[in-house]
Amino acid sequence: RPHRTELYEDAPSACWPIVYSPDYNITFMGLEKLHPFDAGKWGKVINFLKEEKLIADDLIVQAREATDEDLLVVHTRRYLNKLKWSFVVATITEIPPVAFLPNFVVQRKVLKPLRTQTGGTIMAGKLAVDRGWAINVGGGFHHCSSDKGGGFCAYADITLAIKFLFERVQGVSKATIIDLDAHQGNGHERDFMDDHRVYIMDVYNRYIYPGDGFAKRAIKRKVELEWGTEDTEYLQKVHTHVEGALNEVKPDIIVYNAGTDILDGDPLGGLAISPQGIVKRDEVVFKAARSRRIPILMVTSGGYQKRTARIIADSILNLHNLGLIDKELAISGAGNPKVEQMIRDSAKDLTNLSLQ
Repeated sequence: RPHRTELYEDAPSACWPIVYSPDYNITFMGLEKLHPFDAGKWGKVINFLKEEKLIADDLIVQAREATDEDLLVVHTRRYLNKLKWSFVVATITEIPPVAFLPNFVVQRKVLKPLRTQTGGTIMAGKLAVDRGWAINVGGGFHHCSSDKGGGFCAYADITLAIKFLFERVQGVSKATIIDLDAHQGNGHERDFMDDHRVYIMDVYNRYIYPGDGFAKRAIKRKVELEWGTEDTEYLQKVHTHVEGALNEVKPDIIVYNAGTDILDGDPLGGLAISPQGIVKRDEVVFKAARSRRIPILMVTSGGYQKRTARIIADSILNLHNLGLIDKELAISGAGNPKVEQMIRDSAKDLTNLSLQ
């Protein structure tokens, strides 16, 4: 049931497939400081990338807010109505004082940023297929499913991006989620529980939130980590299992949930990965996608320390320095199997015409 959506308008070809909006950032009366989340982290990532001259404002794709109509592709009306109660949003975002705010304030100051990031993930899904890769500087709300939010996640952006691709983009019928946030991604797992088109790999600290035993049944490749896991063991496991997952099933799109809450000292993640380890991890995933010519969409997900924004920016710069993300390559569609197939098809059509 295709409906009109602005989220699928083509981005200008001069833009990098990097999606962001200043509306991502959550700022109101210091309440955001009550959550360990750095609620301005997304803007900081963009500022670091601008300082390094990788991007400029007019070269990034401006995210648009997902509308109710967009959200209903996955969410139940009942769930969206629940978000009209401030205490429900307070529970989901884990910021208790939000419960006492009028809901119009909550909608504008908390939910609109999350809806805009969700729109960004949906847009980045199509961009990834068009260009071979895309990064939404926000998103990755992997604890939210069609009818339940939690863990700071109010909208199921990963599920939405994949469902939009399945419904609207020809040739996308299989997706692989590689979830490397420190927490189990129980939201998309519940949403895709019986969907054989979606292969889920999840690497997480087995002892922390959400410990969702039911959702674990949807994980095709489950890697449960111990407290304080360090770089060497972590990177070896990520490498082995990313290769294994992509050799087992070759998807049409990879959704990479690149949480930085695996960082040593994160109050919620409980793992001990260094900044260099995070940069290396992202490189491992992008190399695996690129060598197989599978489009990849990256979302930034969890990461609760002030220094995570710098690490995300450093990782994006590293991917660029290694030629794993490239504006020119992206625009020409090189390495994108869909674009190359189109070129081959049109060449074949021309040959057939000249033979007739």
